[in-house]
Amino acid sequence: MQKSNWWVHVLLTIASFIAVFPVLWILSTSFKPESEVFSNTIEWIPQSFTLDNYKAVLTKSNGIFLTWFKNSALIALFTTVVGLVLSTTAAYAISRFRFFGKKWIELGLLITQMFPGALLIIPLYLIVNKLGLLNTYAGVILAYSTTAVPFCVMMLKNYFDTIPYELEEAARVDGLSHFGTFYRIVLPLALPGLAVTAFYSFITAWNEFLVAITLLNQEQMYTLPIGLQQFVNQFNTDFHYMSAAAMLITLPVLVFFIVAQKYLISGLTSGGVK
Repeated sequence: MQKSNWWVHVLLTIASFIAVFPVLWILSTSFKPESEVFSNTIEWIPQSFTLDNYKAVLTKSNGIFLTWFKNSALIALFTTVVGLVLSTTAAYAISRFRFFGKKWIELGLLITQMFPGALLIIPLYLIVNKLGLLNTYAGVILAYSTTAVPFCVMMLKNYFDTIPYELEEAARVDGLSHFGTFYRIVLPLALPGLAVTAFYSFITAWNEFLVAITLLNQEQMYTLPIGLQQFVNQFNTDFHYMSAAAMLITLPVLVFFIVAQKYLISGLTSGGVK
């Protein structure tokens, strides 16, 4: 370690601890019995290790947590598919073709990122209600796609710009159409960018709370973030159950990240700059 850089390592160590500390604390709490969670002493390691919190969460109200899990999985997966299909085709068109209004479309996509999500709640509710899609998977997927697609389009547009256009010209000389070139040449080369786009769309749908609680009003249709709120009662909070539920909610995202890790890292570095 160079003497001139020791302070960088110290700062990174402190920042890493601050980032990881809440996760470790929730993990520890999820294995503690209720008596330890609400005791006057603070213990990092559970004195009485138990899996009862996880059992209680999974069996709550005849397995309603698993229903919430299914709802979140379906909504997140379909949002990811819709986000990929719309953003890849739109980003490719903006990156490769010249057409009237192209600059205005790019500007519009950028402007949509400037508005806080809370401002979109009322318009989204009115649109979804007008379409008769309240309390449905389709309504929530539509709402999530409106927030995920603009960012994904700009992300993929920058990534497509890094792919040499000469490769597509050579493919068209060999007889491929525009769609064939896009499907056979561009998409395989853009896998890192697609991984980042898929991950962002999935995370957006998996963790979102405000839109979901606005559009869903039946317990059987709740997603996991709304379900997590059910552990907060009027006079107390079941922190031991909430911690166990939070760890279960984290697992799919963790698996997603581990599987696509190498694509995510290269995609973020390549697509983040033009």
